Amino acid sequence: MKPELPPRIAVLLVNLGTPDEPTAPAVRRYLKQFLSDPRVIEIPQFLWAIILNLFVLPSRPKRVAEAYASIWDGDSPMRNILNSQVEMLQSRLTESATPFRVSVHAAMSYGNPGLPDVMDKLRSEGVDHFVMLPVFPQYSATSTGAVYDAMTKWSLKQRNLPNMTIVKDYFAHPLYIKALADSIRRFQAVHGKPEKLMFSFHGIPQPYADKGDPYPRRCKCTAAQVAHELGLGPDEWIISFQSRFGKQEWVKPYTDVVLKDWGKSGVRSVQILSPAFSADCLETLEELAIENRETFLHAGGQEYHYIPALNADEAHIDLLEAMSAPLVKGWVGTLDGWA
Repeated sequence: MKPELPPRIAVLLVNLGTPDEPTAPAVRRYLKQFLSDPRVIEIPQFLWAIILNLFVLPSRPKRVAEAYASIWDGDSPMRNILNSQVEMLQSRLTESATPFRVSVHAAMSYGNPGLPDVMDKLRSEGVDHFVMLPVFPQYSATSTGAVYDAMTKWSLKQRNLPNMTIVKDYFAHPLYIKALADSIRRFQAVHGKPEKLMFSFHGIPQPYADKGDPYPRRCKCTAAQVAHELGLGPDEWIISFQSRFGKQEWVKPYTDVVLKDWGKSGVRSVQILSPAFSADCLETLEELAIENRETFLHAGGQEYHYIPALNADEAHIDLLEAMSAPLVKGWVGTLDGWA
């Protein structure tokens, strides 16, 4: 017997996560979940549990909450932007799989809306196929790997499993490279061209890369392709890594160190973007746009601009559609006998 309604397909845009509000208790809950993931912190769990609960969580949430408060706009910028991306992609995909029903949803690896909760709800509503699109352009075990983990843990609790498809990453997708390059061109049409363009990516510990995490190589590929698209010479741009945590060595060069050296050496103007982020968040709006600006200017620099993430730019939605629509339509093709 055929079902009364056509099968449902859900496209999930999955980002890392954010606290529910800019308060110390909310940040503490979020950080505890995030920093307890062995994908993120790869040291013996019993040792890290002591450090996390006795040293990190008692002190760090208050400072982080204050930083979030400085960028909060009714909700976390990341969640606001992710919801806008979902709404815009939904309008693109609504008619792409008729008569099958396609819906687009936001999900987070940590915090709300949590990926397992979103999948539970959609499964109970009849979703039979999930297209997972982690919005991390460059794969890392610390980001996209956690999405795979969440899917696997959720699957272990299901008797009747749905179909699931996941996009690993898109660090060299032509539409992604073009969208980044065009965003830089638009920004420079207003603010002029700087002496130096910095591609600052969220860092990972160097031992993770040594063990085989491909993230740094993917970042370098992205930056090199955008620089080529813009026709930049080798002395006009640089790749760097930000957001270090703890005392171990992270992938270099470090964003703040390069900016300080540039300021001291006479570089007058810098523009910086962070292609690892699909949505502006604490690490871009507060760390890059505010903290690192102060670092550069204090060291002697004169002009510093942050170029926003792709966010809900139409070119970004073009990219998300280009990656998700074929997966939706390809699965629909296997159901031609349904109608």
